[in-house]
Amino acid sequence: MLEDKLLVWKLKRGNSDALESIYEKYKRDLLALAIALSNDRDAAEDIVHDVFVSFAEFAEKLQLRTNLRSYLLSCIANRARNLHREQCRQTIRLDIAEAIGSDSDGPEQTVIASEEMQRVGRAMLLLSYDQREVIILHLQGGMRFRAIAQSQDVSINTIQSRYRYGLKKLRSLLNGEAEK
Repeated sequence: MLEDKLLVWKLKRGNSDALESIYEKYKRDLLALAIALSNDRDAAEDIVHDVFVSFAEFAEKLQLRTNLRSYLLSCIANRARNLHREQCRQTIRLDIAEAIGSDSDGPEQTVIASEEMQRVGRAMLLLSYDQREVIILHLQGGMRFRAIAQSQDVSINTIQSRYRYGLKKLRSLLNGEAEK
């Protein structure tokens, strides 16, 4: 956290190395979140780059009220939400994100893990975008409900309800698939 404050301080004073350090430090987390929210790796990379371009442009005016990681995750979620709204106006094509297996697992475990990830991915796509976003921000992004609520400008109760109802629907969808 102290390192982040120093990097932001340097960035505000025009140090481009500070921006590069921030990007390198958080790009994996931000890209993973963007992929999870957009279900499209190319769009996710665009989201991350758009966020960093804006971050660099407005660095001098930046006043963080949370930690830098939460701020950037919120920016990613906001940009992904805007992209989703734009796509809703057009025809939406949903693709299932490709599963990523671990090199340390054997082929059987990799196939099982891949199938499970695809199953969960398909079920996640059946949730409303609001529910999916809260679940991903909380579980994958590690954001607290209060931070999510502040970033979306809704009450914490609304966020907790979206999370709870989303998990309930996921359980229902996944258990229903298992019974077939």
